Amino acid sequence: MNLRQLRQFVTLAETGNFHRAAEQLHMAQPPLSVSIRKLEEELGSALFERTTMGVVLTPAGQAMLADARQALQHAEQCRQAVHDARTGEGGLVRLGIIGSATFALLPELIPSFRARYPKIELELSEATSSEILDGLITRRFDAGLLRYPVLHPNGCEILPLDRDDFVLAVSEQSPLAQREAIALSEAANEPFIMYPADKVPGLAALAMMRCQFSGFAPRVAQKAMQVQTIMSLVASGLGVGLVASVSRLMMPRGIRCLSLSDNPRGFTSASRWPCGQTATRAPWSISPGTRCVFPPCRATTGAIRTARSRAGPHQRAPTGNHSVVIFFTLVIA
Repeated sequence: MNLRQLRQFVTLAETGNFHRAAEQLHMAQPPLSVSIRKLEEELGSALFERTTMGVVLTPAGQAMLADARQALQHAEQCRQAVHDARTGEGGLVRLGIIGSATFALLPELIPSFRARYPKIELELSEATSSEILDGLITRRFDAGLLRYPVLHPNGCEILPLDRDDFVLAVSEQSPLAQREAIALSEAANEPFIMYPADKVPGLAALAMMRCQFSGFAPRVAQKAMQVQTIMSLVASGLGVGLVASVSRLMMPRGIRCLSLSDNPRGFTSASRWPCGQTATRAPWSISPGTRCVFPPCRATTGAIRTARSRAGPHQRAPTGNHSVVIFFTLVIA
């Protein structure tokens, strides 16, 4: 039994006539009769009763009809699923994300993605930057949302999506909390909650570089890889921390985030990399199911900029031309 025979059986059952069934199937009547007879022999039961007016289903044929239709439907679904996966319109995309991607970027990207690619199943997994990069190498992830710079891209393709700036998180009990903005150099004597270089190497390097551009090496009191943890430690009075300004959207009680007024004019390594530009090309082809992430992300970048420009001052990140800029990037295996 094969799909061709099942299709012939269903067509004959629906038309009740070998001649009309053969016409619909674009075949001659004798081969159709032979095929149905072979199917009946294989099943060991007559499926049709021949009459002068045509054919009618036997009880065995009636029992088989619903399942035959369902089998043909499933076969068509299989074909469509393969077609969608091949063309990038369907399939599964496994996306690794860092925690801060959930603050603003992900809620803006996902609706656009799902509207454009409703047949694609999106599997999200929260992980550290290092875990995401390892997952891209081992093919656990198809793509990842993490912070730029990506120190070891390992041949992955990198697409900048959105930019942000550092702010200084301080406890409300700190004398610094009375300020709206601060030169980072004024906090040089404060203990800092920093990022562990082995877990989030890019962000750790940026935070350390930002301090050095203000003329000091921070005194590291604690290390934490999650922004929420850093803010909790800051609220506990253990030190101050450099966090992305988007963290203000999820700021816990007892925290103030101060804009930085001493952005170094000489620093341009990240701030001149335009959003939407491809930085590195992968040495192998990208699967269609993964490649389809690019169009909605490129389109949504403009929507994000528009939404941010209309946001209030508590939501919009300060954007100096020469600041140490934090990029969100999409990294493709």
